[in-house]
Amino acid sequence: MSLADVKYLPETPAHDPQIEAINDEAFGPGRFVLAAYKIREAGGHERSLSFVAVDGDLVVASVRMTRVAAGAGRALMLGPLAVRPAFKNLGIGRRLVAIALEAAAKAGEPAVMLVGDEPYYGPLGFKRIPRGQISMPRPVDLDRLLSHEIAPGAVARLSGEVCHADQARIADPTAAMA
Repeated sequence: MSLADVKYLPETPAHDPQIEAINDEAFGPGRFVLAAYKIREAGGHERSLSFVAVDGDLVVASVRMTRVAAGAGRALMLGPLAVRPAFKNLGIGRRLVAIALEAAAKAGEPAVMLVGDEPYYGPLGFKRIPRGQISMPRPVDLDRLLSHEIAPGAVARLSGEVCHADQARIADPTAAMA
């Protein structure tokens, strides 16, 4: 396998079984109790902003984006990001994140947030969300709440508990302008 053989594609329904297998392998059954999973299970992810890396017909990595809300703020939540063990440490995950961020910016999304490790995501443009600004529906290490701001001021608008955008209690203030 050469990195030149790896192709990056928008996710399709045909990829779902392999994505599920990758996530199961990477995170195991414990993923179902995580805060981010609780949010994701409340509604679907944005397939048009989610991507896979493939080697031939084999999905070797995946990243998904889900619409979220917190107070008056809106964002995408990146994750899960998972790479098959044989393909780790080759830059595939970082490339998928870059592709997803570029797609979010092109789509006019205001920000991307995630629960993850700052040493990994920091070089990709993510910064800690100020402690106490947002909370998650299940316990999470607040130092792992990171964001990548696309529209100036978008991260500051995120406040309170993060939920799937379909479950938001306050209507999106920009929807009336559309």
